[in-house]
Amino acid sequence: MNFQQITEILGTKRVGIAGCGGLGSNCAIALARVGVGTIILADFDVVSRDNLNRQYYFLDQVSMYKTDALRDNIGRINPSVGVITHQVRLSADLIPGVFRGCDVIVEAFDQADQKLMIIETVQTEMKDVPLVVGVGMAGWGMNDTVHCRRAGNLYICGDETSEIGPDLPPIAPRVGMVANMEANVVLEILLGA
Repeated sequence: MNFQQITEILGTKRVGIAGCGGLGSNCAIALARVGVGTIILADFDVVSRDNLNRQYYFLDQVSMYKTDALRDNIGRINPSVGVITHQVRLSADLIPGVFRGCDVIVEAFDQADQKLMIIETVQTEMKDVPLVVGVGMAGWGMNDTVHCRRAGNLYICGDETSEIGPDLPPIAPRVGMVANMEANVVLEILLGA
């Protein structure tokens, strides 16, 4: 399949991104670069200076809503990608409406309880929609520990063990690895590979 054929298929697809931080912003950019037709962004937060070490934002975007800043960045990279934004803190009751019609949903939350909430919600309320999650990306190095595991319609990307903390912060290279792995899994799903 050549790039034109790939973009023709992807141009008809709709992907939801739950969280626009390190995972979500980098995954969304990767998907925009390959021409996913519509990306739905959901996040409640604003860009801060602390985000710039691993998230796909710029200094002049500090204090903007992440959804608005990411929509602008996607538009600069690939204006043919449709972007729908939701400035909300996602909850179990909001997820089905926000991500209605998505071919795939990408989980990109920071907190374990939020990750569990979206997994449970999608698996009970949206059973036919694949969910790609990121678990374990803290620190640096350890390249050989990052992998993808499938459990039915759930795809888990990361090392599944390294938890973010004061002595093991999220840093751009590993966060980017997992975010791009999530994007690559989305492509596998959408292109039927």
